[in-house]
Amino acid sequence: MFGRIHAAPVRAFALSVLAATTLAGCSTGGGGAKDTAYVARDVETLYASAKDRLDRGNAKLAAALFDEVERQHPYSPWARRAQLMSSFSYYVARDYTKSIQAAQRFLQIHPGNKDAPYAYYLIALSYYEQISDVQRDQKVTEQALTALREVDRRFPTTEYAADARLKMDLVQDHLAGKEMEIGRFYQKTAKWAAAVIRFQNVIETYQSTSHTPEALYRLVESNLALGIPSEAKKYAAVLGANYPGNEWYEKAYDLIQDKAPSLASR
Repeated sequence: MFGRIHAAPVRAFALSVLAATTLAGCSTGGGGAKDTAYVARDVETLYASAKDRLDRGNAKLAAALFDEVERQHPYSPWARRAQLMSSFSYYVARDYTKSIQAAQRFLQIHPGNKDAPYAYYLIALSYYEQISDVQRDQKVTEQALTALREVDRRFPTTEYAADARLKMDLVQDHLAGKEMEIGRFYQKTAKWAAAVIRFQNVIETYQSTSHTPEALYRLVESNLALGIPSEAKKYAAVLGANYPGNEWYEKAYDLIQDKAPSLASR
């Protein structure tokens, strides 16, 4: 839904790790299956090969080589660095499941590491990038929101948290949009009570989103259809008080005038 978003904190962190690494020279030409075949290599050469593939835009192969650093040299300081770069490389390659797994593995082994905020952030972004349109199941959208909230809760003063808060607003708007879609479907099939539940969820759970004015209007509509004009007027009043110039208030006012004129003058 949101398109491919390369957040600046992700790229900046990865570049800083690569730039700060001084490596011995090595042969990095070629590519293909032979690059990831098990060949015992010193850690500097192996890491440099992974870095080179990432620099060249072959993120999938870079991720495999960073994984090989960890496999061949699990107790080296390079292994810790490679875990994060593996997660980043999988993220760039759009293999979000493996990106999440690599970041989670890093957090399990190094929970208090100074780079833990980045690992949590990569997990959140990997879920975020998978958000689909509102007509599909929203499980991954909810996972993205949970992961973004975790970044904000754990590291509120970091740049990762600042970006997470911006993305949370977009995710909540997306989830509200899904509720609206379901509510409108219930209206079309005259399941008014079920529609009311969906629209109420929007104004109670996602009240800061762009969908709130329409949700209030739909509550006016649904309650009139249910024969509860007093409830309809209540929601129309809330709509007028909070969104007086909004098109949905104008529609709600006209609807009350048409369907419950005796209430409109009160």
